[in-house]
Amino acid sequence: MQKVRPVLAAVASASLMLVAPAAFAHGDSGHGKPKAVDHSKAEEMPFGRAGNPRKVGRTIRIGMDDSMHFYATAVGPRGSTTDVRMSDAPHPMAGDLVVKRGETIRFIVRNDGKVMHEMVIGTMQQLKEHAELMRRFPNMEHDEPYMAHVAPGKQGEMVWQFTRAGEFHYACLMPGHMEAGMVAKITVK
Repeated sequence: MQKVRPVLAAVASASLMLVAPAAFAHGDSGHGKPKAVDHSKAEEMPFGRAGNPRKVGRTIRIGMDDSMHFYATAVGPRGSTTDVRMSDAPHPMAGDLVVKRGETIRFIVRNDGKVMHEMVIGTMQQLKEHAELMRRFPNMEHDEPYMAHVAPGKQGEMVWQFTRAGEFHYACLMPGHMEAGMVAKITVK
């Protein structure tokens, strides 16, 4: 019996390793498209919740490329663009955003690079934890309303309502991208 347990554990581990890549597949299907959400039942996260597309107050375009940075511009009335960065920060990053508490934002996320990129909103702790999971399971699939996974040359969209004031972030959690600088700040006032 003593020798059977290690063998069973090894067989169980091997079985999980065969199934895990399929369960965590990080392919193109379903990514970058807005997920259908029942807004009356949207899960409240520390950084907000899925927004109602009918209540969008502003559209922000997020550009991503292989320089491992984000670039943000807000689309105003008649297609005009406005600066969305923090005006009081000494060295604002090109992707840093300032939004109002309660504001619903439509993010149009475009990948101008040659490799897969994504935009994932969260607290810095959540993003770091998720980045670690992505390192361990690089083919992991995720389909949450606060994520847009975008193939090269494509664009995705997400609608998010920022319900709490504070400092939050967004990052590309593809292995190594966040560490290379693909992270930006969202200040909710």
